[in-house]
Amino acid sequence: MNKYIYSLLFVTAFLPVSVSAATSSEDKGLQIAQQVDLHDQGWKDMTAKMKMELRNRQGEQSTRAIRIKFLEVMGDGDKGLTIFDNPRDVKGTAFLSFSHIIRPDDQWLFLPALKRVKRISSANKSGPFMGSQFAFEDLASFEVDKYRYKYLRDEKVTGIKSFVVENYPNYKYSGYKRQIVWVDKARYIPLKIEYYDRKNDLLKTLLFKDYNQYLGKYWRAHTQVMKNHQNGKITTLSLSQFQFQSGLTERDFKRNSLKRAR
Repeated sequence: MNKYIYSLLFVTAFLPVSVSAATSSEDKGLQIAQQVDLHDQGWKDMTAKMKMELRNRQGEQSTRAIRIKFLEVMGDGDKGLTIFDNPRDVKGTAFLSFSHIIRPDDQWLFLPALKRVKRISSANKSGPFMGSQFAFEDLASFEVDKYRYKYLRDEKVTGIKSFVVENYPNYKYSGYKRQIVWVDKARYIPLKIEYYDRKNDLLKTLLFKDYNQYLGKYWRAHTQVMKNHQNGKITTLSLSQFQFQSGLTERDFKRNSLKRAR
């Protein structure tokens, strides 16, 4: 999951492991990323409900009711299923994502109006997801090898001591030149991400808010706010009813079941 984004949803609590004194800013940035990944292991599967609120520059709003399911895949990227329940014009739309560590992610979108499953090509993953300010590539899980890293500095964000790390995408068709991520130094969870477009201009900022802890170990941000600085639009994700380890399997994430997703 973008363990920054599909960590949208998934980031675990602090373990007694620290970032060692690195020989370079690149080494330290990599160590921090590895710790974020290490702290997000063992949740197995998860479901939740999500409200997506879209707001344009004029302040006009629309909302969507969504259900999400995730499966942790050891040795590869995680799998995610997103199902739209409301409003009527998007009801039944389903999005399936298979993240991978190195090779391109596999993503499909079922559009009930067309009654067909559309594969999202690698070249199109920088495009907006269902009219939101999240791109398709934002919905893939965070995998360490997808980026190169550079530690920039220590800095407080919302009063919390954080590492500030620059991420450079390794994949060819990314819509971003770089990302700057603020990582909580105590819990190794993302607090803020800035996304820079291919021209290196600030495109979007994502804020993670209202973290709660589950099973005594896993932290989840109940609010995600993505602001697009270039078009003035904002997408807010509000998450609730988290459930873990409910027995989801690979069978729950089959491409041929997208049309029957409930």
